Amino acid sequence: MSLNKVFLIGNVGKDPNVRYIDKNIQNNTKVATFPLATSERYRDREGIVQERTEWHNIVAWRGLADTIERFVHKGSFLYIEGHLATRRYEDTQANITRYTTEVVADNIQILDKKPASEGGYGAQNEGYGQQSSYQPQQPAPAAQPVAQPAQVAPAPSPQPVEEVENDLPF
Repeated sequence: MSLNKVFLIGNVGKDPNVRYIDKNIQNNTKVATFPLATSERYRDREGIVQERTEWHNIVAWRGLADTIERFVHKGSFLYIEGHLATRRYEDTQANITRYTTEVVADNIQILDKKPASEGGYGAQNEGYGQQSSYQPQQPAPAAQPVAQPAQVAPAPSPQPVEEVENDLPF
């Protein structure tokens, strides 16, 4: 048994690059790629707070790529679930084979708190890619009137408890 699963929360490093892979008119396969930065803070031996940033190459396909194209931009704060994939390609200039490891996104949630009036995703999110799990917040239900409790008779006063002799040593 094996498991290949990645969970990331971070900021988008630059605007996503969205392109079509399949030139067939009926099967336009869209792919979005972008870097995501995750940061870790720690104290070094001298007690000084240090920050280490890791950069991850993110790849999203089809409907998820469409969602990214519409709602994700440089600086967006995202939660990403996915898996690692290594691919190889030919570097024609150096005439060598190179390898790269990427996170293939299976699910993306936008964590930005920006309202739509400030360029966020807000109320314009109806109908975007089904593979994204972002759900807009529903309005709070209207407050229901609270029924007044019926008059309750006061509880009887407690009866005195008889002292019981016990055989505990303390």
